[in-house]
Amino acid sequence: MAGIVPFDEREGSLWYDGKLIPWRDAKTHVLTHGLHYASCVFEGVRAYSGNIYKLEEHTARLFASARVLGFQIPFTEAEINRACVEALEAQNLVDAYLRPVAYRGSEMMAVSAQATKIHVAIAAWQWPSYFDPKEKLKGIRLDISEWRRPAPDTAPTQAKAAGLYMICTLSKHNAEAKGYADALMFDYRGYVAEATGANAFFVKDGKIHTPTPDCFLDGITRRSVMDLARSRQIPVIERHILPEELTSFEECFITGTAAEVTPVSEIGPYRFKPGKITEMLMNDYADEVRRPAHVTPRLTATA
Repeated sequence: MAGIVPFDEREGSLWYDGKLIPWRDAKTHVLTHGLHYASCVFEGVRAYSGNIYKLEEHTARLFASARVLGFQIPFTEAEINRACVEALEAQNLVDAYLRPVAYRGSEMMAVSAQATKIHVAIAAWQWPSYFDPKEKLKGIRLDISEWRRPAPDTAPTQAKAAGLYMICTLSKHNAEAKGYADALMFDYRGYVAEATGANAFFVKDGKIHTPTPDCFLDGITRRSVMDLARSRQIPVIERHILPEELTSFEECFITGTAAEVTPVSEIGPYRFKPGKITEMLMNDYADEVRRPAHVTPRLTATA
């Protein structure tokens, strides 16, 4: 896309295997196991006003995902937390997106790769709203994906693992080709699951309904928004939701580190009107992520 600087050509520094290095020097060999066999886990984290929101929870999930994929990250969680702050400060950013990633290296090239080195990198860059701000305020439009979230006995669905996002990319590309912003995915049983990178919520009669995350990630932003809703005395119901129920819901929104809280106006043939509860939670979440009690201090404050 015109005007976008490729990620390998950006300036500054990132954290790679224990130290800050020049951004353009972060090289990975083409025969890296993580590229060929998807032995890779990652996180998406946001910083607001110079503070990283729920960093410890994201790092804990990164380590849990690595354990699911059968490898051990060669640093402690505390070291990775500190490295995230270092990566943010190295880029001199206050509002930013961070991407910690851990993956198997290039020592072995086969399905079995027990002797590979585990690499860890953390990059930070500016990333504003995931969706066009004008479109976001009126509610984004979602297609319905032809791909389904897999069963937990066919894929490591509770890990934030790179391989699980292949069908998300396919779904989002297909949706964008039709003029939609994203796509809603059903699960292997036909229940409503999630968008390609965000959890889904629906509003009916003053209550919030959200799919049970038994074959996809129970998002950190998802849990934060549920807590915010309950603090407002809004009932939150986790359950399996059938596609035909979408006709009965009044409001819809999605949540995620990148998406934050984003209203939805359409899902295929189904229509919704962003309303009071969605707007309230958008505002509450915007306040929440900037509340000092829930963020990680910058490196200069903890050294």
